[in-house]
Amino acid sequence: MTVPAIQNSSSYYSNFGGHPPQSDLLTDRAIVTEAYTVIPKGVLRDIVTSVFPEWTNTRAWVLNRPVAGGATTFAQSIVEVAPGGGAEKPEPQAEVQGFIFVLTGQLTLVIEGTEHVLVDGGFAYLPAGATWSARNDGTETTSFHWLRKRYEVLAGVAAPGPVVGNERDIEPGPMPGTDGKWRTTRMLDPEDVAFDFGVNIVTFEPGASIPFAETHVMEHGLYVLEGKGVYRMNGDWVEVEAGDYMSLRAFCPQACYAGGPENFRYLLYKDQNRQIAL
Repeated sequence: MTVPAIQNSSSYYSNFGGHPPQSDLLTDRAIVTEAYTVIPKGVLRDIVTSVFPEWTNTRAWVLNRPVAGGATTFAQSIVEVAPGGGAEKPEPQAEVQGFIFVLTGQLTLVIEGTEHVLVDGGFAYLPAGATWSARNDGTETTSFHWLRKRYEVLAGVAAPGPVVGNERDIEPGPMPGTDGKWRTTRMLDPEDVAFDFGVNIVTFEPGASIPFAETHVMEHGLYVLEGKGVYRMNGDWVEVEAGDYMSLRAFCPQACYAGGPENFRYLLYKDQNRQIAL
């Protein structure tokens, strides 16, 4: 097994927790509508954490869960594991698959008996029913995104196996007609219909944009990794920055542009590759 060098700092936003002083104003940018939800980084405080009983020395911020009027295909959490913490059987539902993306620190995964050490930018796809464990063997707190989705079996197609990598080792694909200023890093093969969801990192250079209102059946979970931008959702323009999260239900019109001096990058979930169940 090759263990990657531990990086002392991450370019992804991961400064969560704490508690604001009584002198702070109550106003913030949190928005909940039937079309979309915005959870800004400023509300990810100690008091709103959740405990997952399968894990030790761990806390989590649940960003999305299936709710009426919102995105219904997935759950997404930011999980923070202290040194020595982890879980021997993290996933309580055998029919549920997972995807982990590390923001900061070091996470050791053992998937079907094979050990993998992930640092920031590292990711792992965890098939439904797979045997896996997770622990923090490092000296600093580890934080990561954990996406969960019930796997939709496709007749005649074998379910995918585990996938482990780092987004920095993947060549981003430029969007046509953008001179590479809008590009997408795809961590799961979008041409492989065995996968019923995709997780990408979308990068916009300063001034680049989605120049039309995307309106489609796919739901999104969107976490801003770096930079800032302005996102249009269902006719509303919302300014977002690194550390903010957005959940978009199916058919929510969406567009954006990079609004700062640095690249605007976000982690994007979408459901795909399945017929509509009626």
